[in-house]
Amino acid sequence: MEKSYSDSYKAAGVDVTAGYRSVELIKKHVARTTIPGVLSGLGGFGGIFAPQLSGMKEPVLISGTDGVGTKLRLAFLMDKHDTIGIDCVAMCVNDIICGGGAPLFFLDYIAVGKNIPERVEQIVAGVAEGCVQSGCALIGGETAEMPGFYAEDEYDLVGFAVGIADREKILDSKNVRAGDVIVALPSSGVHSNGFSLVRKALRVEEKGRVDQYIAELGKTLGEDLLTPTQIYVKPILALLEQVNIHSLSHITGGGFYENIPRALPKGLGARVELAKVKTPPIFDVIAKEGKIPQRDMFNTFNMGVGMCAVVAPEDADKAVSILRANGVEAYPIGMVTAGESGVELA
Repeated sequence: MEKSYSDSYKAAGVDVTAGYRSVELIKKHVARTTIPGVLSGLGGFGGIFAPQLSGMKEPVLISGTDGVGTKLRLAFLMDKHDTIGIDCVAMCVNDIICGGGAPLFFLDYIAVGKNIPERVEQIVAGVAEGCVQSGCALIGGETAEMPGFYAEDEYDLVGFAVGIADREKILDSKNVRAGDVIVALPSSGVHSNGFSLVRKALRVEEKGRVDQYIAELGKTLGEDLLTPTQIYVKPILALLEQVNIHSLSHITGGGFYENIPRALPKGLGARVELAKVKTPPIFDVIAKEGKIPQRDMFNTFNMGVGMCAVVAPEDADKAVSILRANGVEAYPIGMVTAGESGVELA
């Protein structure tokens, strides 16, 4: 490809040689994610992966795709691009694990106004770190230079992941019963949803705002908001080996009110005890400065709970203990209730 070059295309704003430079820079990051099953390297037309199927009666693939949303604005404002890729991976693999699937591989799509290889490397370094945290391989991707469509200092980032599970072990809500305990897995902060409201409430576009030190946070506003999304794959896989999880819920856009019911069958609801929810200070800052009512906060953000596991009452203590042994300070926040569906915050 050293002979691939077009003055005309470069004059139109696309430098193909910058793309080749980006690939060279990201190779070492992609190599970190290599796991058994990877059959292809960078440069092919498609990523090739051979899943390990031994021990599975009926293998089923579980897929997920997502982006990072307007959290990207924080990366632009702070000119910090090495963690946003973790968010992209997290939003995909945390959905896959809710079905009981172990992520196998990941692909990314980066659309840029101008291909700056060093910045692309930072983005992919974050993607690779997310893949390492979730135990999957980064087997391909695409970087599209789109001058005139994106500003030169802006980009979009989207990911796609595929996981696998034995069909008989797929998680859904069929085993959930009234009286089951809802166990909270803490978030690392706002994660990657609700940032349009965050940006408005906290006025992050104002000059110097992201660099402002906030006493309640113990850090600058930008540092707190750019904290990458927690990846729950490995702790949940460890839990699945020892506890019969009835269902899992990834708390993303829509907060408690939208996402917890997705893990419950018809005819059952959830009662969450507000006093038990451990809410990080950033959410108090958002609510106060944006004058946002409690209902809207819990209907938009994770409020400190990135994922919920529903387990039988007799398994609750064991589930909490296993999760804590795997680095997640889990704790019960409520229970499944009979009758009207939905979420009651008490």
